Amino acid sequence: MSLKKLPFELPPGASLPNMTRRHFLGRTSTGIGVAALASLLGRDALAAPGLAGVPHFPAKAKRVIWLTQAGAPSQLDLYDYKPGLKEHFNKDLPPTVRGEQRLTGMTAGQGRFPVAPSIFNFKQHGSSGIWLSEILPNIGRIADRICLVRSLHTEAINHDPAMTMLTTGHQIAGRPSLGAWLSYGLGSVNDDLPAFVVMISRPSGPTNAQPLHERMWGAGFLSPRHQGVRFSPGKDPVLFLSDPPGITRNRRRAILDDVAALNRLKLEESQDPETQARIDQYEMAFRMQRAVPELADLSHEPASVFDRYGPESKKPGTFAANCILARRLAERDVRFIQLYHRGWDQHGNLPSGIKSQAYDTDQPTAALVEELAERGLLDDTLVVWAGEFGRTVYSQGTLTATDYGRDHHPRCYSIWLAGAGIKGGTVYGETDDFSYNITRDPVHVHDLNATVLHLLGIDHTRLIYSYQGRDYRLTDVHGQVVKGILA
Repeated sequence: MSLKKLPFELPPGASLPNMTRRHFLGRTSTGIGVAALASLLGRDALAAPGLAGVPHFPAKAKRVIWLTQAGAPSQLDLYDYKPGLKEHFNKDLPPTVRGEQRLTGMTAGQGRFPVAPSIFNFKQHGSSGIWLSEILPNIGRIADRICLVRSLHTEAINHDPAMTMLTTGHQIAGRPSLGAWLSYGLGSVNDDLPAFVVMISRPSGPTNAQPLHERMWGAGFLSPRHQGVRFSPGKDPVLFLSDPPGITRNRRRAILDDVAALNRLKLEESQDPETQARIDQYEMAFRMQRAVPELADLSHEPASVFDRYGPESKKPGTFAANCILARRLAERDVRFIQLYHRGWDQHGNLPSGIKSQAYDTDQPTAALVEELAERGLLDDTLVVWAGEFGRTVYSQGTLTATDYGRDHHPRCYSIWLAGAGIKGGTVYGETDDFSYNITRDPVHVHDLNATVLHLLGIDHTRLIYSYQGRDYRLTDVHGQVVKGILA
């Protein structure tokens, strides 16, 4: 059947860029109704829809705030309390513990692997009694709201593939990120803001900040409309969004209409999904011109909010300021909000470096969770705090009583979740006395992603995209929902 002879009329500005036979047969039952409704009500009456039939079941969460700690925080100095290690100070890690675990090139040549106990004290918090480091006193306040997972593991042993694995489910670049999958599957519920927003903060102290790459919030082989939109600090959070001097909003509207008309002619000729994506992105940018400046303007936030998030919160681009923006995005129903905080890569001088990182993140993280709860948003917002892997129990380089470094350790590390559908005040998974191997309830990165999708009402085995003759999932052919962390 020719596209020009379809027995229904598309809404203004719409097209059929992806209407292959498979898509047509799979979506005709709902597509005609949606098209008719949009035609009657106008394009802005419906936010960007997701896939037909998604969510697959009632969701606990409407949105996700993922606090990505880039550089690999040391679980031994933050979350995985090992008091018995003091007896092993500067003793060699037993070969039976290390086993066949591969090492990075940074420590593989060391003559010995001396055990480095954390120099920080730990104490129990909340009625749940979760053990946390002394440098996380504010997260201690929300201990009864979080589920601490001490048994996450991954295969990647270096930063780039490990972060790519965490964010896309695969170590090799090219797959869609989690936020892109959610935009594709669930669509958007805000017509003036992207479904997926990314913010990056730098550490306040001198430290080694690993680079981040746009593919970590990219759309991969999905339409570019699903990629994360990065918000930058300053007067123009989204680059090239503001009208240039001499161009009024009405003039910009007229320009976009003319460009869209040309693009639709091209789309009718080629049926190229990239052309439809370009039309959609231009329209989104126009609507964002109205929504983003108001969103990013924190001048109307009361002084009590800045006091709560800490002394760095008034500085644009800090983790604290980005946490306030994350709450404002959640209030506006943005689907996936991802904050990256760089600087956790402490191969040396770990005690001073990790204290600086805790200063940047501890207070605003707790404030964000508390504010979400007070505003009634935590019930349907999932908050995730996670890095790409953990740190070794043995010291990298010289070990002293007050200083040490730690190498990469993918075999076990700690993260936490809070909010929608999560069993707060719990600890899931255990590691051995050296925080080197998992002894109970292992959780792979695929399991974590499957669980996040589950809380959003998605069966991870059914969120599929066919590309170049193969079906793809965020979790590939792996992943199990971690039911032990669910409320």
